[in-house]
Amino acid sequence: MKLLITGGAGFIGSALIRYLIHHTEHSVINIDKLTYAGNLANLASVSGSQRYLFYQTDITEQTVLSKILNKHQPDAIIHLAAESHVDRSIDTAEHFIHSNIIGTYALLETTHHYWQTLPEKQQQNFRFLHVSTDEVYGDLGKSEDCFHENSPYAPNSPYSASKAASDHLVRAWHKTHQLPTIITHSSNNYGHFQYPEKLIPKTIISALNGKPIEIYGTGEQIRDWLYVDEHIRALYCVLQNGRIGENYLIGGQNPQTNIAIVQQICTYLEELAPNKPAHIQHYRDLITHITDRKGHDMRYALDSSKIQQLGWCVQTTFTESLKNTVQWYITNKIWWQNIQAA
Repeated sequence: MKLLITGGAGFIGSALIRYLIHHTEHSVINIDKLTYAGNLANLASVSGSQRYLFYQTDITEQTVLSKILNKHQPDAIIHLAAESHVDRSIDTAEHFIHSNIIGTYALLETTHHYWQTLPEKQQQNFRFLHVSTDEVYGDLGKSEDCFHENSPYAPNSPYSASKAASDHLVRAWHKTHQLPTIITHSSNNYGHFQYPEKLIPKTIISALNGKPIEIYGTGEQIRDWLYVDEHIRALYCVLQNGRIGENYLIGGQNPQTNIAIVQQICTYLEELAPNKPAHIQHYRDLITHITDRKGHDMRYALDSSKIQQLGWCVQTTFTESLKNTVQWYITNKIWWQNIQAA
């Protein structure tokens, strides 16, 4: 099977490509614009594979997309390309509108034209898997509820609004044009190669550098944390077994407050990186509470029972995966130091 992946040089996209090349026989065509968060170093372990190809292009470039599709004839598209940092969307939403909405429209339109040219059997087997976020559903507040596949959309940031819009476009192309689409929504990811602006890598790197570990407000915001390798297995499961026109929620079944995450990271660092900067006695001394983010959602949680019916479930523990992640950032300082120096 040939798979075309958009945003394959990013955190989740590169993890997916590494999995596909190392653990399956599929061929992969990677399309990535290489914005600030796209990094080909994430794909060094697969770059020499004969089953891997890379094109640097913007997904809004329909002429280029069309040529790639017609040349390589992929059997499925996994759409991961997106601007994803809430803080950046608050500062300026323009890039989020361009990539997440206009980019998804362009990809859908080009894919639809390509799909129509395929023989009937290939049309039936083709899949367009759109990867989205739990943030489109808004804020659960202090309730005990979980989001489910039929929860109403209520995005609260420019980022989540742009992702919600892209979801609606995907649904419309399925309902109107019968394009065989599937949508997934995942909770907060963490793991190797995550760009340093996100909470977990930012905390690790700030601590190692002896800089303040900034926490929005009280840090009591709750997220359901999902190890990226678990997410990748879920996406592959949905690609193989998911039903056309459906959406699936992928959660880590691991709700944690932001402050608890940061404190646990500091505990691991005491063990794994005991030679700390001279001006601090304990890593927790670096924790600094700052003014809360605008429109900051209090709590997300996902009901993943539907995807579990396809045979997927979380296989690693949070403590094991988080400690593994902390160790990776300690061991791979050159990777994040190159990003900081760019």
